[in-house]
Formats: sequence, structure tokens, C-alpha cells
Amino acid sequence: MATFTTKDGTQIFYKDWGPKEAQPVVFHHGWPLSADDWDAQMLFFLGHGYRVIAHDRRGHGRSTQTDTGNDMDTYAADVVELTDHLNLRNAVHIGHSTGGGEVARYVARAKPGRVAKAVLVSAIPPIMVKSDKNPGGTPISVFDGFRQALAANRAQFYLDVASGPFYGFNREGAKVVPGTIQNWWRQGMIGGAKAQYDCIKAFSETDQTEDLKAITVPTLVLHGDDDQVVPIADAALLSVKLLKHGTLKVYKGYPHGMLTTHAEVLNPDLLAFVRS
Repeated sequence: MATFTTKDGTQIFYKDWGPKEAQPVVFHHGWPLSADDWDAQMLFFLGHGYRVIAHDRRGHGRSTQTDTGNDMDTYAADVVELTDHLNLRNAVHIGHSTGGGEVARYVARAKPGRVAKAVLVSAIPPIMVKSDKNPGGTPISVFDGFRQALAANRAQFYLDVASGPFYGFNREGAKVVPGTIQNWWRQGMIGGAKAQYDCIKAFSETDQTEDLKAITVPTLVLHGDDDQVVPIADAALLSVKLLKHGTLKVYKGYPHGMLTTHAEVLNPDLLAFVRS
């Protein structure tokens, strides 16, 4: 099992597959999941000759169940240490949901030569929570509800999320895939409750407007217009306006977890962008 230890003593688990001389594609998972959420994408890109890397964010998956540092600045700092540890150059960073926030913060601050391109999929930037400055956001009461449900019965809460809005399985006519629900639940439950609780604040209240403005590499923004977790109007449609070299692609009727439910569509689109 590959791990490295950060400056604050946190052990970060990561996968690193493929030829080390190939261009790296780095995947950043969403809350409360793990690197395993990228299996379909990692195998796909590996099959096309790329070096593929994905880590478990601190407090998630097989990484240390930290009770501190569960915030976007530290998440991005961990990525800096990971990319230094592996000496990644000219990498493409792809982030889903909270992982998209992690990508935005990291890429905005990355050392020269480290990053070639970025992709934000169903991503949280610029900021999710509703405020006077962000009137189209999600009310704080929704995120307070997440915290209450997690603390009361994390196992049931995670089952409800995966069975319902995350994959759009609550929509009429949806084809429910039990294995997908079970895999989401499995990933969530192996992480630390404290870290996942703290991450709700990180993904909902972190303002990443300046991160998006600071990104200079080509950035692809992908979002489903039936995303019930990160509504497109307050996320992708705003993000692409802040990016210097942003391109938006909207998928009609696709849910938040579209990388899993529609991998056969998303994977070729990701590959085309990486190759462009």
C-alpha cells in the first residue's frame, strides 16, 4: 500500500499506476469518498497510456483519520506535498465535487511546470452557501442538516444520500444500481466521522472566487443540469465566467455522480480535453 507522510504527520494513501514517464493524470475525489471513486476513470486512462494517480484526502478512505486540518487550505497543501513526493510535472488535475474545490485551490497556487490543465466536474466552486454576496446559494440550514444527520446516524445518512440525490436514483424512471449505492456507502464509512463532519464546512463555506481567477491553465468545467447536490446555476455557470481559459460543457439530465452513472460518456470527453 503506497503512502507518504505530510509535514504534520498525516499519512496519505495514494494509487500510482502506469508508466512513470507518461503524462500524469491526477484525480481528486468528492466528499465523503476515496480514491476508489475514480476506478472507472483510472482504468480508462491507464488503458490509453497515461500515468494515473489518486489519493485519499486526509480523514477519508485509508488516510489518517485526522481531527485537524480538515479544510481547503490543508487539503491543497497535502496535494502540494503529494506532487512533490512523486515529482509530477505537466500533470492534468481532475476533481469531482469537493475534489473540484481542492483542484481549484491547488492549481491556483501550484509551482511552475507542475500543472498542464485542470478539470472541474460537478464541482463546488465558487462557493455553495447562500449569503448576501451569493444569493443563489444553498441555505446554511441545509448544511447544518447534513451535520446533524451525520452525527446522529452516519451509516443511515450515507445510505440515504447514495440511494437518492447523489446519483439521481430518486428521479422517476431512474435505473437504480445497488452495487453503486453500496460502494458509495463503503467508501464513506471507512473514513473518519470527525474529518467528514468538518469537511461539510470546507465544501460549503470556502469562497474560491479568487482561486478561479488565479488559474491560468486551460480548464474544463463539466456539470449535469439535474445535479441535486451542487446545483449548476450557482456552481459551473459562475465558475466558467471567472476562469481565464475556461470551457463549459453541460450534460442534460445528468446527476451529481455522473462520472459513475455515465462514465461511458464522460471518459471520452475527459480524454479529448487531455489530448487537446
